[in-house]
Amino acid sequence: MKVFAIIPAYNEQATIAEVLQKTKPFVDGMIVVNDGSTDRTADIARGQGAILVSHVINRGLGAAIGTGFETAKRFGADVVVTLDADGQHDAHEIEKFVKAIEHGADVVIGSRMLTRSAMPLHRKFANTIGNLVTLLLFGAWVTDSQSGFRAFTRYAISKIHIKTNRMEVSSELIAEAKRNNLTLVEVPIKAIYTDYSLSKGQSFFVGIKTLLKLVVRRLTL
Repeated sequence: MKVFAIIPAYNEQATIAEVLQKTKPFVDGMIVVNDGSTDRTADIARGQGAILVSHVINRGLGAAIGTGFETAKRFGADVVVTLDADGQHDAHEIEKFVKAIEHGADVVIGSRMLTRSAMPLHRKFANTIGNLVTLLLFGAWVTDSQSGFRAFTRYAISKIHIKTNRMEVSSELIAEAKRNNLTLVEVPIKAIYTDYSLSKGQSFFVGIKTLLKLVVRRLTL
């Protein structure tokens, strides 16, 4: 199987080189979606041998993942793995995702809740809210709905239709898996928290906007 990593990146010049260096041994290709960065993210990603696709303006996580999916299709990927660009994910764990797909999964979610990760309390609370919202709006339950570490088969990304542009895409992907009767499993992952990665979280008001957008998304199903 050809495994491609999709890494959405917005102003990640501090971490993108290390993320790509650690990811490269476990994949056949790396796609960095430069989401309107104003720093050196694009140049660094290109220098690390990644396939670079750039948005002229910052369109958000959902739009970046959608662009990544379409790019992966063009390059003949059989499996795509999404990772955050802030260094939070351990690329060694990509093998867990590929193994789950080899055993029949269409979609794999990496769950920080299935292991003893040092997730800050406010993150655990926000994640629990996200899980409940995903369940109530879409009837789909996972233990870590907001995880950015995921894997999808080529078949799965051909069936999933992303309509949201920003952080609400995390719940939308799970909703789409359920709507299309895709086999979804979770695998335990650890999270690498730093002051830098923790600074990337959603604020309270962004969380409220995300919730409202998910309600709108539910009404369009």
